[in-house]
Amino acid sequence: MNTQLLIQLLVNGLVVGTLYGVVAMSFVLIYKATQVVNFAQGELLLVGAWVCWALLTKYQVPFYLGMPITLAFMFAFGMTVQLVVLRPMIGEPIISVIMVTIGLSTILQALMKWMFGTSPQPFPRIFASQTVTIAGLTLQTVYVLSLVVSVAMMAGMAWFFRVSKYGLAMRATAFNQQVAQSLGISVKSVFAMAWAISATVSAVAGIVVAVVNGVSSGLSVYGIKVFPAVILGGLDSIAGSVIGGIIIGLLENAAQFIDGEYLHWGNLFEVAPFYVLVIILMIKPYGLFGTHDIERI
Repeated sequence: MNTQLLIQLLVNGLVVGTLYGVVAMSFVLIYKATQVVNFAQGELLLVGAWVCWALLTKYQVPFYLGMPITLAFMFAFGMTVQLVVLRPMIGEPIISVIMVTIGLSTILQALMKWMFGTSPQPFPRIFASQTVTIAGLTLQTVYVLSLVVSVAMMAGMAWFFRVSKYGLAMRATAFNQQVAQSLGISVKSVFAMAWAISATVSAVAGIVVAVVNGVSSGLSVYGIKVFPAVILGGLDSIAGSVIGGIIIGLLENAAQFIDGEYLHWGNLFEVAPFYVLVIILMIKPYGLFGTHDIERI
């Protein structure tokens, strides 16, 4: 057994898993606040990546300015999407709102192809050295940075929900929207803030992936790839989404090792997370940390 390769893949899986955890966290954020599964989550990654790419290539903005400008844009973009597209759907059946997010996904995909074309574009070189060696393991520099940023974002999100005014308002709204409104909390503002933060967090993940793989419509696939992590951790658990993302990242790379060394199926890396999705839905449909809803009829 190639132990060195296995360790390398598991370390890569840990780093990528934290990135999955960030995307899953933004996924859960919208669900906790609005009880809506956002099927346009992957397109938020795509929009953020294209905006940053355009700033760096077409307008020659340095990365240390382009990144915060992109995040500010995505914050406003997420809030605008909620105000214009989702707010009129308040009070409508959940399935109708979900269908709107699917339509939004298609529209954003088409819009990005119209604005930037269909050909993948390489991301401008950000770091002087593309890889770093740590304890004998070679890692992409951007993945090391993403690990640091992801952990910082997770810590920031934990602080946000425990201490900040809006974080507490979101927790109250997630628990019961009517009770939150009776306490003077603006539920509409909470919904808008949830979308704004979710879009911003997703953009970070989109930029990191784009730096490594370039920018293309394929980035939106990450919205589907993190779905097993969301279900595994629990659809309404922020901490669970992070743990689920790390587990799925490790599982993917372990599956790649097993497939390359022994099975030689060729696609186990892609399908292994969805095997987990099916199994967890059969055994623990609420996920590892999800809330069990008890309905009496």
